[in-house]
Amino acid sequence: PSSDCVVAKQLCLSDSTCNATYRTLENCALAKTRLLSLDHYSRVRCLNAELDLGNSSLLHCKCHRRMKRQEHCLRIFWTVHSSMTDGENNRESPLPSTVSNCSGTISPNYNKLAALVSGKNCSQLAGDATNPCLRATHVCNLSKKCFRLRTDYASICTKGAGSEDACDRRKCHRGLRNFFEKVPEDFTKRILFCPCQDEFCGERRRKTIVPDCSFQYNTKPNCLWLLDSCLEDHICKSRLADFQQNCQPVDMSPDGCSLHNHAACLQAYMGMIGTPMTPNYVSNSSVEVSLWCTCENSGNQKEKCDQILGMFESNKCL
Repeated sequence: PSSDCVVAKQLCLSDSTCNATYRTLENCALAKTRLLSLDHYSRVRCLNAELDLGNSSLLHCKCHRRMKRQEHCLRIFWTVHSSMTDGENNRESPLPSTVSNCSGTISPNYNKLAALVSGKNCSQLAGDATNPCLRATHVCNLSKKCFRLRTDYASICTKGAGSEDACDRRKCHRGLRNFFEKVPEDFTKRILFCPCQDEFCGERRRKTIVPDCSFQYNTKPNCLWLLDSCLEDHICKSRLADFQQNCQPVDMSPDGCSLHNHAACLQAYMGMIGTPMTPNYVSNSSVEVSLWCTCENSGNQKEKCDQILGMFESNKCL
């Protein structure tokens, strides 16, 4: 398995050659962060430094979703991969693929709590037409961790609701990330992807992430602005690379998805929640999702803007 980037960096710094290479890459990443334009010689030097790492564990390191010091780890990853072009679909994801879903192993804890609510197993629970979103919430409430972290983000994201610019979007996003990172996916996936037959259920599903704070602005910003905000943030930049890698649509593919792994795509979608590019359901009566942004007035970057919006709005993988 790939080592995590914090460990890989420590190993690298103990070797004088690798240490010097890493310091060069740090300068390259710093220049990029400050939007300094590098001359041809400097760009070549940065690219060569990345190539000089060769088979070093630092070049192939990853940052696990639930690890401590995740931001520190991601900063190391993007330092090593600073030559990658922002916004391209072929960017490597710093997040290793670890997927569990309903058809796989369900934690005994989830099954036990679900039985207390309904006496039904996983497949029956997923097909229940009463209000699966309400049922999923009840199951979450029986788990101390799920209840605590869901209550945490709900209280932060609803603070000052209804008043102009009263919600602290940054804290709301952090609370959402906490919930989706720390609560087992058995709980989070059922709350976010519960199947609905009516609009009451659909409204609960759409409001799962408290969209008034986490998703909507007073006016829709341009999607390119959302992308820029995302690329300035190590966590968002990493989640976006993961989303692009796991939800890459391909027209020629029977299921419309390049990796044929919808569970990995849904996990990557969940990873975008709580970032500047937080997606959500567009209405109470459909499973279509989108970003809260527009491509009007994009000028000569209209095509790029449409691609960003299309990653969510018309993505067959989702």
